[in-house]
Amino acid sequence: MHPDARRWFERRTSAATDWPVDLLAERKGATTVSVVLPALDEEPTVGGIVEAVRALAERTGLVDEVVVLDSGSADRTAEVAAAAGATVHHRDDVLPRLGSYPGKGEVLWKALHVTSGDVIVYVDADLTGFGPHYVTGLLGPLLTDPAVLLTKAFYDRPLLDVSAAGGGRVTELMARPLLQAYLPALAGVVQPLAGEYAARRSLLETLPFAAGYGVETGLLLDTVAGHGLDAVAQVDLGHRTHGHQDTAALGRMAAAILRTVLSRVDPGREPWPELTQFRRDGAGAVEPHDTAVALPDRPPMIGIPEYRAAS
Repeated sequence: MHPDARRWFERRTSAATDWPVDLLAERKGATTVSVVLPALDEEPTVGGIVEAVRALAERTGLVDEVVVLDSGSADRTAEVAAAAGATVHHRDDVLPRLGSYPGKGEVLWKALHVTSGDVIVYVDADLTGFGPHYVTGLLGPLLTDPAVLLTKAFYDRPLLDVSAAGGGRVTELMARPLLQAYLPALAGVVQPLAGEYAARRSLLETLPFAAGYGVETGLLLDTVAGHGLDAVAQVDLGHRTHGHQDTAALGRMAAAILRTVLSRVDPGREPWPELTQFRRDGAGAVEPHDTAVALPDRPPMIGIPEYRAAS
């Protein structure tokens, strides 16, 4: 491991159990916290997560609002989330002048416009083993150390023969080797693609957001580039269970992340904007299928007139 990565890992790694509720309630003070769930067809799981976060808010006062950003669900995600106590927004209704892109990064970016918290906690809506420690763990470094701007989660994700303590398939086969080849100081980040993380609004509103699956990687790289590695902390949340995507979907995810990394470390390079994959047609013949993977980043929210006017 790169020496800078090892030093960072030893200083900036903690566990959710290191952050008891009483300590966080004492340190929260006037800081406000928004929990945001990006959601696309998550009817089976989103309601339980919202209910758990609402219960944490009522019991501890650590959370001030729970917001679900619907990315165009075809099921009852929005209705279930609202019934559970979340404020729900559809991506197309937020900053409509700017239109909408598909993908996770779009709704995370638009969430800045419809939330009010000083700290934003992002939690994926497909979790099947969610617990309140996901929120308290991510809040810990931010509420106790003003130098921390972004907190990343890591957790065990057992799947087939993949190491539970490592990352998912895209992390281990693409993201980790790629990041460490270009940025070896990031070798201490256990799960750079983790969908659970928290950050100060004052940071997030100054960063571009990749439109798709590259959003987590882009935020990490841009935070480190602008504020140094010590602005980032990571917290062990234990276990994470959720639905898994097929290999073709993971390939599209990897392509989006690859473009995001290259845009930061090699900005003069413009990769081919499509990913070609193959599948069989009804007659059994193999045919190519192209997917666009070149959606543009959303600009820093602080530069959007509607956001400045509402601030």
